Amino acid sequence: MKCAGRPAAAGLSDEVSARLDTIQIAGESPAQGAFPLILTLDMHGVPHRWISWQHACYYYAKDQVAWSLGERAFTVHGGLNRVTGERSRISAASIIAIKGKAMAMKSFGQVPPLNNRELFHRDRQMCAYCGGMFTTSRLTRDHINPFSRGGKDTWMNVVTACRSCNEKKSDRTPETARMELIYLPYVPNRAEYLILTNRRILADQMEFLAQHVPAQSRLHHKSAQ
Repeated sequence: MKCAGRPAAAGLSDEVSARLDTIQIAGESPAQGAFPLILTLDMHGVPHRWISWQHACYYYAKDQVAWSLGERAFTVHGGLNRVTGERSRISAASIIAIKGKAMAMKSFGQVPPLNNRELFHRDRQMCAYCGGMFTTSRLTRDHINPFSRGGKDTWMNVVTACRSCNEKKSDRTPETARMELIYLPYVPNRAEYLILTNRRILADQMEFLAQHVPAQSRLHHKSAQ
């Protein structure tokens, strides 16, 4: 697959070239803007973050990739080397470990930022009160213990609720409103959060991340269905 006129990855050396002429991903021809994100790990294999193919090229060009995993890879062809006249090329895997300090180990235990998109994904777009499945536009973030009662905006105090149930519950606790929770909230770990934030995960990336997802995650329940 050839894509002409792609922008150069920032910071690439002359060997990679200031111009990327051809991008080939696993022998397929994805639509423009459909290139998969690359999963980065630290030296110990702890999941860290998603990066673009341009950023991955930067790590390869700077010899910062310690090792890699995954069958899915992409190849970027650049321009001609000014000295040798040979065309530059970088082949990358879908999962790469970056050299340096084990920065991912520290971030792995941190609480990920809370937002509606990842919350709805965590709860599989199911209302915690009626059990109905709804589109994103019909879902809301419900605070189990309302702000007026000292509740906080944290993963452990929020669930997904349809608009009807949220309005019915109003500024009350589930007990006061006599609305039983179908499921309980939990804090997704780093691996699950990476899954929640990327809707186009490759099979080998999903397989790797799933090994780091805790047993209480609803992602496991979905897989079992």
